[in-house]
Amino acid sequence: MKDAERPRLGVVTEAFANRPLIEVMDWLRASAPAITDLEIGAGGYAPTGHCDLPLLLRDAAARKVWLDEIDARGLRIAALNVWGNPLHPDESIAARHDGDLRGAVRLAALLGVDRVVALAGCPPGAVGDRTPHFAGGGWLPYLESIHDAQWDRWVEPYWSDVAEFSVREHPQLLICLELHPGTVVYNVETFQRLAALGDSLAANIDPSHFFWMGMDPLAVTLAIGDRAGHCHGKDVKFAPANLALNGLLDRRWPLSPDAMPWNFAVVGRGHDASWWTRFLTQLKAHGRVQTVAIEHEDPFVDAQQGIPEAAELLARAR
Repeated sequence: MKDAERPRLGVVTEAFANRPLIEVMDWLRASAPAITDLEIGAGGYAPTGHCDLPLLLRDAAARKVWLDEIDARGLRIAALNVWGNPLHPDESIAARHDGDLRGAVRLAALLGVDRVVALAGCPPGAVGDRTPHFAGGGWLPYLESIHDAQWDRWVEPYWSDVAEFSVREHPQLLICLELHPGTVVYNVETFQRLAALGDSLAANIDPSHFFWMGMDPLAVTLAIGDRAGHCHGKDVKFAPANLALNGLLDRRWPLSPDAMPWNFAVVGRGHDASWWTRFLTQLKAHGRVQTVAIEHEDPFVDAQQGIPEAAELLARAR
């Protein structure tokens, strides 16, 4: 790809949630100079030590100081991340995560950031349930029809409203939803159903989730096309002996990693550079991805080793 067509490299700063953002940025400039973009947690379940959402929304001076520190290091904010569950049956959790999502949309408008990363959430299985219910299959009588009932009662009304809110507050913004098991959007079929609710709803493409589910990320990116708005750089490595015994669905994940049939891995440790080159070329050709943000979740490799390693491979693969 020509330089003008190459996606920028970023990092999800959650890997360094216990360190101040200034310290993280200085480390990135010294250890992974190919990284120019930041994806910063702003609410939901994401740690918010790098982004005080209420403060930045209300205080223009604080916002300027925060942005100036980022600009001074030649970095930029590619996305705010508010992964959470705004459909949670616990109303206090749902209200907080919904507020964080809407707050992130407003803050993105103030910052000139055009991507917010989120999860679609998971509602109860029926009215009165106290916990979320992932309707991942309908092959038994007590699982039948739950999926459609969830969409009719909770999913479609909520996300239609959020899509309209986003267009009003920040017309250029894409809310990029991770296709993730445990939420109502986890594959192409469920994403396309949600995307039909509004043009501001897009996909955050994370190949590791597709490897984990036995899907083909190349086929997924073709099917989703220009509704792909953001990307996470993360791999999966399988343990054949464990996989043979327990398959891909393992309720113990992520502990203990040694016993798991699969684990998230540093980019390149599950699939080689040639695969990542094909993936990034196809993603750029068919989607609207501006940044590939490295999300470090490899349980066997420290982030300070894994992120520079991933950045080096992705810089070549672009």
